[in-house]
Amino acid sequence: MGDKVQGKKQLEWPGLPKYLLLDIYLTAKTIGIKNIAIVGGMVRDKLLKNLEKGTTNTPRDLDLVVEGSATELARELEKQLGANRVKDLQFYNEYDTAEMKIDGFPVDLATARLERYKAAGQNPEIIPCALKEDLFRRDFTINAMAIELSNMTLLDPCFGEIALSKKEIEFLHPKSVEEDPTRVIRAARYCSRLQFDLAPDALSQIQLTLTNWPWDWETGSHNQLAPPALATRLRLELELLLLKEPWQVALTKLQSWGGLSLLDQGLQNDSFWNRRLLWASRLKVNPLTALVIGAGNPSALAERLQLPQKQQLLINQHLEIQEFLNELNQTKECLIWPPSKWTFELESKNWHPEAIALSICKGGPWWKPLFRWWGRWRLLKSPISAKKLIENGWTPGKALGKELQRLRRKELDKKEMKK
Repeated sequence: MGDKVQGKKQLEWPGLPKYLLLDIYLTAKTIGIKNIAIVGGMVRDKLLKNLEKGTTNTPRDLDLVVEGSATELARELEKQLGANRVKDLQFYNEYDTAEMKIDGFPVDLATARLERYKAAGQNPEIIPCALKEDLFRRDFTINAMAIELSNMTLLDPCFGEIALSKKEIEFLHPKSVEEDPTRVIRAARYCSRLQFDLAPDALSQIQLTLTNWPWDWETGSHNQLAPPALATRLRLELELLLLKEPWQVALTKLQSWGGLSLLDQGLQNDSFWNRRLLWASRLKVNPLTALVIGAGNPSALAERLQLPQKQQLLINQHLEIQEFLNELNQTKECLIWPPSKWTFELESKNWHPEAIALSICKGGPWWKPLFRWWGRWRLLKSPISAKKLIENGWTPGKALGKELQRLRRKELDKKEMKK
């Protein structure tokens, strides 16, 4: 491989298909690509485990950067290795990247590039570059390392190995957060996953950037002023944090840095997110939706983050439920309501059950009857079916429906009295 690679063993990596690296390297050579390197979590995790004198993690995917066209290399891999080995090939022409599976293993190819931000929070302008330059565009020093396939040696221009030994997350340059605020959330993800701390300079950069707030949008501004690219990336990073990381640790760190103000000042001041997310997990509610309802203006934040329409609808219905509960709180008449009355009030509004589940997550004085409705009352049907009533002489129609409701209400109150 090049003239430096003496044999196949040098390009083997635990957990990867046997000849995967070798075949990719040889294919790259045939189309004139001289430099190709492993980047990302595989490099970081290997070095971290070496420092801790443990075994390397089994890789879940392979990230490679090439000096040349990643999409051209992907097409050549499909041509030379064949469709039996190369599957699920996808191209992303805007960044000249490709992803596929080779021998069933996920492989991402990226063209080495510089990223220039015309405005803070916007998507960057892409410029092809050398491998070493590509490493300087990354988020943290621990992710700015590569292993070149030509000789399997480490390229570490930003001293990421030192940061690993110190168990610290460091940004690559003083404008990292200003250029891409989602790096704050990413920092919380890595701190929680690796049990690292922020380097002092990194914390200072986050707090200074949030104080100066260089974007057109700020809390209270119109939703459309938020850069769409920034909103999308914030949502994606939050989803990854909540679904793939130790989220309690990550959100605690994020809040301690002031980072939740990226989303909403109400969330930054929120002390109940842990309860909401624990209940969201119990009730199978989308965790990001449960987080957002703690904002000062949940509907505006949901729109700004471009949550799916269903999630925005659930949030709006949750707010209607909160208004309903607040009115009840004024009269206290619901203190004597039987289950049938609670069930009628909740179901007559046509609220989605998940919206009621969100209100359970939110807590408040009336969460218990909501939870009983969610767990028991809504599932209870009339003890006599419509078919049986018809067999007993009832005629299909409104009267039959009312009888079924009466029987169900009676059963609801009877069952609850036995508890």
